[in-house]
Amino acid sequence: MTTATARACANIALVKYWGKRAIAGNLPATGSLSLTLAALVTETRVEFDGALAADELVMDDAAADATRVTAFLDLVRARAGIATRARVTTRNEFPTASGLASSASGFAALALAATKAAGIALDPRELSRLARAGSGSAARSIFGGFVRMRTGDTDAEAYAEPIDSPLVDRVRMVIAIVGSGAPKTYASRDAMEHVAATSPLYPSWLVAVPRDLAAAEDALAMRATHAKAGDDAALRALGELAEANALAMHATAIAARPAIIYWQPATIALLAAVRTLRGNGRAAWATIDAGPHVKVLTTVDDADHVARALAGVEGVTATTISGPGEGARVIA
Repeated sequence: MTTATARACANIALVKYWGKRAIAGNLPATGSLSLTLAALVTETRVEFDGALAADELVMDDAAADATRVTAFLDLVRARAGIATRARVTTRNEFPTASGLASSASGFAALALAATKAAGIALDPRELSRLARAGSGSAARSIFGGFVRMRTGDTDAEAYAEPIDSPLVDRVRMVIAIVGSGAPKTYASRDAMEHVAATSPLYPSWLVAVPRDLAAAEDALAMRATHAKAGDDAALRALGELAEANALAMHATAIAARPAIIYWQPATIALLAAVRTLRGNGRAAWATIDAGPHVKVLTTVDDADHVARALAGVEGVTATTISGPGEGARVIA
């Protein structure tokens, strides 16, 4: 096969990946834990064509710079023992490069489509490691539901794996888009390097994340005798931890010199709205990636109410309710 098409869902980290211990290979400085979301989908087609002199990339119906794609495809070509260039056509069903993890779903879909088109069969762990080379968070988008990322001591040990938790059937994520999903000012990769080099809070972040990760895994394993009571307690523990972890991540960025500030006025207003919802008895905990948008962890029962409340916040241009998404898959 020389052509394949794959779909992958973006994931939202509940315990954040923010910083690398090695730029080469995108080796993360800490572990992370995420939820793959069904509403954030990338579809990517890869066609190896001997007539091409260079790789070509069409992203969201427009020709784009293929530099990162070529570097990634070189890894696939090396595994397959080929030199053939490829035509890559990719489309995001959500805003690109705005803080909604489009690089995660993008490189996960590219990894699967490219290896399939090149005739390589990789097991999920190997595919996760390969996707990580394109984008650190892409390693997690190979899998559905809750996913943990392992740092390991070597390249071979840095991969993602799914976490089996009964909570996956009850959770929903409400995504509140700020500013119509316009591209963000600071690319995540550059921001991570700048924060690690200049923020006085960054060393404390590296100490805090392993504790948060262990606590999040404990929350997902929590189960009382009464199933719903156990789920509610687990979600509360996970939500409180996720919100605190996200705020700590942004604190490190704001403390960088000069500061990296992703938030807009609507971001702060959304955080206040989430606290109000919680005060009124709703399940609602916020998380924010490297962008202005706010994602709210909630339940099947409260998702509609939370979405309506967030849609009324000035500066919010769209809200989406998402359930957990499935892992990357070949569709053609």
